Amino acid sequence: MSKFGTSQPVTRLEDTRFLTGKGRYVDDIAPEGALHAFVFRSTAAHGVITALDVSEAREAPGVHLVLTAEDLAQAGLKNAMKYAPVKNGDGSRPPLPARPVLAEGRVRFVGEPVAFVVAETLTQAKDAAELIILELEDRPAKLDIAPGGEVLHEVAPDNVAYDFAMGDAAATDAALAGAAHVVTHTSHDNRVIVNSMEPRGCYAEPEGERIHLAVNGQGVWGTKGELAKWFGWSEDRVRVTNPDVGGGFGMKGMNYPENLLAAHAARMLGRPVRWMGERTESMLSDNGGRDLIVTTTLGFDADLKLVAFRTDSLSNMGAYPSNFGMNIQSSLYSKVLTGTYDVQTYHFRNRGIYTSTTQIDAYRGAGRPEAIYALERAMDFAARDLGVDPLELRRRNFIASAQFPYRSATGELYDVGDFHRVLTRAEAEADLAGFAKRRAASEAQGKLRGLGLCYYIESILGDPSETATIEITATGAKVYVGTQSNGQGHETVYAQLLHDQTGLPLDAIEIVQGDSDLIAHGGGTGGSRSVTVQGMAMRATAETLITGLSAFLAEDMDRADIGFDAEEGVFRAPGSNVVVTLIEAAGRARAAGRPDLAKVTETRTLPGRSYPNGCHITEVEIDRDTGAVRVDRYTVVDDFGNLMNPRLAEGQVHGGVVQGIGQALTEHVVFDDTGQLLTATFMDYGMPRADDAPFIAFHTEPVPSTANPLGMKGCGEAGTVGALAAVANAVQDALWPLGVRQVDMPFTPARVWDMLQQPARIAAE
Repeated sequence: MSKFGTSQPVTRLEDTRFLTGKGRYVDDIAPEGALHAFVFRSTAAHGVITALDVSEAREAPGVHLVLTAEDLAQAGLKNAMKYAPVKNGDGSRPPLPARPVLAEGRVRFVGEPVAFVVAETLTQAKDAAELIILELEDRPAKLDIAPGGEVLHEVAPDNVAYDFAMGDAAATDAALAGAAHVVTHTSHDNRVIVNSMEPRGCYAEPEGERIHLAVNGQGVWGTKGELAKWFGWSEDRVRVTNPDVGGGFGMKGMNYPENLLAAHAARMLGRPVRWMGERTESMLSDNGGRDLIVTTTLGFDADLKLVAFRTDSLSNMGAYPSNFGMNIQSSLYSKVLTGTYDVQTYHFRNRGIYTSTTQIDAYRGAGRPEAIYALERAMDFAARDLGVDPLELRRRNFIASAQFPYRSATGELYDVGDFHRVLTRAEAEADLAGFAKRRAASEAQGKLRGLGLCYYIESILGDPSETATIEITATGAKVYVGTQSNGQGHETVYAQLLHDQTGLPLDAIEIVQGDSDLIAHGGGTGGSRSVTVQGMAMRATAETLITGLSAFLAEDMDRADIGFDAEEGVFRAPGSNVVVTLIEAAGRARAAGRPDLAKVTETRTLPGRSYPNGCHITEVEIDRDTGAVRVDRYTVVDDFGNLMNPRLAEGQVHGGVVQGIGQALTEHVVFDDTGQLLTATFMDYGMPRADDAPFIAFHTEPVPSTANPLGMKGCGEAGTVGALAAVANAVQDALWPLGVRQVDMPFTPARVWDMLQQPARIAAE
């Protein structure tokens, strides 16, 4: 096997340019002489606009344009962002209001765009924005996650965005009524800010009758389609590109007002226009994550086998419906909640609630990490409440390996899995046998020690289809892909895949991504789909390329037995000393009038989802006097199927675990009672740091997926999915002997110290 092929820990190829300052980020490559844009935003969480005067701003030095909602209307543009609607549980469509591009009539969250100022310099644009007069009739902020209260939208007088349900409610109630044991647990999943290393940004430039928008997103085709529709143009008049992107995390997977406004301004002025968000601005305006309350009821028979579960979720949707993911949230939340457990019935209900805080992205707000967090918290709580070992409770409810392929209660078809094997490996690697000794050592120092675990299962989401084009050039190959790397190492993995099939050196393979002119279709990046779906398409394309060139050479050389040696990257015939390299074969084909053999495109669709799963086990230590929580040990055993690059997979898991630890210990979005964001800088918002995380031991127990030819399962969100519940369950375990029964993230010293006082307060009452 080649040391540079798949399943080998190849160092990332793209790191050379990233670490030497040669990255091509959107703010680095904006056209010379581009005008600068600044967004004038609402400073109130909720209010009626009684006056908006931009006349002085328009006359300010260096200003070329100031856009308001009125200007968009005069230009014939609809003041509304695209969003993905979701039906209520009864099949009706809720009256969802559109999110305005620029506030019109009313503002509904702090940071909502009100005006777009374009000037020669950023300083001039900011100075002009200071001259804008915005008068508001203040309205109360809607901040609680519950129906009712101050009305944000007249079409939703109860502030309920939707009321979704799936499953058989009557059967679930009956099963719970007949269960030998019923346990109910409520978990609070705190709101977080994505805080990608590179804030959102874009630039737009006219290209004749076309417009080019460069944006640091997670794909180009959704933005391209939305922009074309907004302008009333055919899509061929719009080009969207994604250069290098410094982190996406789902937050950059949808369109935002600034992208549309920059494109419109560039079209009006006939000059390039650039906009780059600042950190506090991003904290105010980016779609957030999490922020929901889930009540889970589990029913067990006398042998502690799950017979039913019911969940009721209140999800903070922010001021407007998301333009990405509400349908995903509603259809997959409960499917993932079925998890690795063999339940007979279930019932899921999710109510999206509007608040006047920053819009929350529904995909992140109630997606896989949140669903698994709620169920694994409830399972752990049930184990302690019923007096059974948390590992044993999970083992009793696992789907056995012999039962695969397995159709879940929600209709998901799990292709393969061996949950018992993964859990047993995790138990050994985490040295659970030595936990009692470590707990005693902590207690001897006056500290509490807790053990927590999470067994998760997730699914590959997003578009199941992807297209790849491979072009053999005079020096190597260009591979055109429909996904978009946000820092995950796609360029390296895709080069490894092609190296395996063609023998071409890694440095001779160029990965082309993020250009709607060069790549006709693509699903972008999100939901851990990239390498699995794109890799499948690449493999098929390489096979077509080799087959076509083999047939051409057989005819050209009059040798029917021409074969391809993928290890050496050459065509040859047995017993012949004639050797033709892949590059030479492509050159011959082009010279013979067959360029189609040197540039091949194939599209493939996943026959089914794959289901990465794994076990996270962690130990925390808590200082009784201060409430400080320290994550002391962390072990992960994952089943990702076949790994394309173990080093990159481990890095993904490490990053995800630290993200989960960050939310569990320090990250928390806080608003005051007027809707002002109190955590709008890194001085106030607790991003995880190096000393917040221990060494993370990573191991794999692969069961190759049968749902794709590569046997992969994906790993993009696996670290965060497991970390949230594992850390929270460890804190619960540490505090359980003291009588503490409700623990919720974030576990800051002040909050945990307060939890430690709960038993005394209860006793006093």
